[in-house]
Amino acid sequence: MDKPYPRGMVWFRRDLRADDHAALYHALRSCREVLCVFVLDRDLLDPLPRADRRVEFIRESLVQLDAGLRALAGRAGCGLIVRHGHAADEIPALARELEAQAVFANHDYEPAAMARDARVRGGLADAGVAFHTYKDQVIFEREELLTQTGKPYAVFTPYKKAWLKKVDDFFLRAYPVEKYAQGLATRPGDFQHDVPTLEAIGFEPTNLAELKIEPGMEGARSLLSDFLERIDRYGDARDFPAIRGPSYLSVHLRFGTVSIRRLAALAHAAAQAGSAGAAVWLSELIWRDFYMQILANFPHVATPDAQGRRPSFNRDYDAIRWHHGKHADEMFAAWCEGRTGYPLVDAAMAQINQSGWMHNRLRMVVASFLSKDLGLDWRRGEAYFEQHLNDFDLAANNGGWQWASSSGCDAQPWFRIFNPVAQSRKFDAGGKFIRKYLPQLAGLSDEMIHAPWEASPVELEAAGIVLGETYPRPVVDHAEAREATLARYAVVKKKAEGS
Repeated sequence: MDKPYPRGMVWFRRDLRADDHAALYHALRSCREVLCVFVLDRDLLDPLPRADRRVEFIRESLVQLDAGLRALAGRAGCGLIVRHGHAADEIPALARELEAQAVFANHDYEPAAMARDARVRGGLADAGVAFHTYKDQVIFEREELLTQTGKPYAVFTPYKKAWLKKVDDFFLRAYPVEKYAQGLATRPGDFQHDVPTLEAIGFEPTNLAELKIEPGMEGARSLLSDFLERIDRYGDARDFPAIRGPSYLSVHLRFGTVSIRRLAALAHAAAQAGSAGAAVWLSELIWRDFYMQILANFPHVATPDAQGRRPSFNRDYDAIRWHHGKHADEMFAAWCEGRTGYPLVDAAMAQINQSGWMHNRLRMVVASFLSKDLGLDWRRGEAYFEQHLNDFDLAANNGGWQWASSSGCDAQPWFRIFNPVAQSRKFDAGGKFIRKYLPQLAGLSDEMIHAPWEASPVELEAAGIVLGETYPRPVVDHAEAREATLARYAVVKKKAEGS
């Protein structure tokens, strides 16, 4: 095969693995020799707190990627070249220093990433270097799935049907990078450096190891192996936060330490073989594609308006008047800190604050509580999740928050409001999850732990609880908040009736 480029450079971003990698495969097929680089981008890192689990996860994943590339090549001198700087400047500079004729990378759909890539493309063009990018983090992207009228889907169910109808072995097959690994080049002498330590880039270790979150390709393989043993039960187990129901692979999908094609192929095959749990999991993976194409085709959802707010997918919902001012700020602080007086909400917020992860059912519960019980702008919760989630992904986070607040595509109807106590009794009936994160409530009965204010004085005293002191009273009455929300959302109903 004729290779048009003597030397190519693969720019890793949110695809930190050495197998089934689109850009790496195309680079190896197109270049006589290939060098691999990663930039610890200061545009992303500088605003973060100095102890950020995501940075530690990335750093440890880079160590594994470096080792994986060397193992793939079978030569110690190969591996990853890592820079700490501004990617828009570093990539063109590296291409010049390494004398690469082309740079290969995988698509990124977030507006800031696309703006960065446009700057990189310009800098490379000025140096006469080609820039090639490929689909890698989704099965179907952008406008690959369209309605019969040629428009992007805005409702999940028909999107899922179209996804399942179109998917086949071609879209799920892995890129066999191993077949062309001899093209991986030895790093030049000036670039034979280890992956920088956290301290070297100005960060500190976190509780990642204590939480038993294993980064990198090895962590992804371990979790996947564990999940495949219980995938058949996924549909029944996934909604209960006290049991091991989810795959826990979301952070690995976020940073690409596992291939979406591998996961979708496994889920699709198991579903076709009759696994109901696998079919539900596949549906969740399709939701991920769905939100990615929403971001790509409706970029206004992530583009701040004149007031600096991300607009609602359904612009009518921007007419809603949320609570503002000192009291609203106090309510937001109570939500953030797990002091709402609703145990399931507070336990969920303790989970994200302590671990950087939250069970998916609970993400819906706390999001509904923020917007529909507290009457606070959903964007405040979206921003909090963006700051704290290890698996933060703009498309899914924005989509999920808009779903919960009823402002998004395929949203929960605005008149459906999660009851936090009913959710607690249904999905944590024995209070096991609540007791884990709110040990001060452990002495309550399984019935009273969901609503401590309903317990008798004798029960509270026996459990060692003083409402308002050892555990807060509810900051709102759910029934009253529900009526206020219905009134607040009436402006949307009026707009719909007037259209």
